Amino acid sequence: MDLTTLLLFLPACFALNMAPGPNNLLSMTNAKRYGVRVACYAGIGRLIAFAGMITLAATGLASMLYASEKLFFAIKLVGGLYLLWLAYQLWHADPSDSDSGAVAHRSLLGLAKQEFLLAAGNPKAILIFTAFLPQFVDPAVDVGFQFFVLGVCFLVLEWVAIAGYAYFGSALRHWFSRPSMRRVFNRTCAGLLASAGVGLLLARKD
Repeated sequence: MDLTTLLLFLPACFALNMAPGPNNLLSMTNAKRYGVRVACYAGIGRLIAFAGMITLAATGLASMLYASEKLFFAIKLVGGLYLLWLAYQLWHADPSDSDSGAVAHRSLLGLAKQEFLLAAGNPKAILIFTAFLPQFVDPAVDVGFQFFVLGVCFLVLEWVAIAGYAYFGSALRHWFSRPSMRRVFNRTCAGLLASAGVGLLLARKD
């Protein structure tokens, strides 16, 4: 992998990182409720899940997992139902709870676990690492090292996306300071998560 390949990879990768999706929406929601720092730390759970997927892709196991109809269906089912459960919780969240006290009711480990499960339960992420990353790998050179470099770049850019969505979510805190507006925000995000969940359940392998 030469410098030109890497320079082509970085903007394409960053576009994937910044694309609106369930995990980025969750970072935005967490930042709005608990603050930017908490949302960024919780995002470590997502990075751990993605690091595991990159490792699987590097060893060739991810292709085997994605090729399995039964495993694809199981991951899709679990991921879709988990998204619907998150949407249900957010829809029924008490809008009168102040954001400053909300973090006391939810541990940082719990938020990180939420990010991890959301990322791990998305079969589309497996497809990204089995179809996208290998396009930038030169089979004539050390494949393992190339996956390591590309994987590190992906995780760093993913961290930037986490922070970006977290700061955006934090900025919304002033707009949704009243309970009625917080209810609108919560239910809008719940609707988006539910839509993503349904879309995941209906997704087919190409």
